[in-house]
Amino acid sequence: MHARPNAFRRHLLLGGLASALTLAAGCSKSAKPKGKTLAKEATLLCLGDSLTFGYGAAAGTSYPQRLEQLTGHVTQNAGVNGDTAEGALARLPRLLQENTPGLLLLSIGGNDFLRGVPLERTRAALKQLVQTAAASTQVVLIAQPKPVLMAAATGSLTDHEVYAEVAADAGVPLFANGWSYVLSR
Repeated sequence: MHARPNAFRRHLLLGGLASALTLAAGCSKSAKPKGKTLAKEATLLCLGDSLTFGYGAAAGTSYPQRLEQLTGHVTQNAGVNGDTAEGALARLPRLLQENTPGLLLLSIGGNDFLRGVPLERTRAALKQLVQTAAASTQVVLIAQPKPVLMAAATGSLTDHEVYAEVAADAGVPLFANGWSYVLSR
């Protein structure tokens, strides 16, 4: 099968993120609004690891930069290569204070899985990240895939179930299957 270019894969992810923004803003067609309407001047804070940072992407094509271009919202890229959920948690209070975002897009935890961080520590950090952010802004949790070598080799990555658990427990929208789809291709 022929591999799709990075730009195309990121475009597919962005389409899904635009849907997640709609859900977070309370504009879902299939459900009652879960949040308040996102103001046009609201800042989007993208907190995560290398996927958010845009490692390996051409200049100007990280998902936060493309999201800003597509939505018109000021978008802050708070992605750090190699970061973990606990590392993001340590950075979050300062980031919330400096950016006062209308929406936080949280995509972190893949490095935890790759480094063998105990799942309970990752789950606890994800829960605390969502709870801390939700006290001052709307949150969308972006699932990351399970690090299964065979699934990666066969292009069949799936989301780690901890994201659905955390999103359900916290009552925040989950953007599922985005990174799994992109990274499988």
